[in-house]
Amino acid sequence: MRKHDLSNAHWRKSSYSSGDSSNECVEVADGVPGVVPVRDSKLAAGPVLMIGPVAWTHFIDTVRTTNSQP
Repeated sequence: MRKHDLSNAHWRKSSYSSGDSSNECVEVADGVPGVVPVRDSKLAAGPVLMIGPVAWTHFIDTVRTTNSQP
């Protein structure tokens, strides 16, 4: 398993997370080659999912399609 240095990662709140000021959201980090790091904002020091870019694109496309259906 390859380790990635996330010490300087810039985390951002997912646009699909709640728009209120709560900490209950998904965060992603950009700029990590070959993976998309994903974490729960409530567990900032906790586990991070490392998702491959193809799988991430498929996931986002599925979320967008599901949310756009009446």
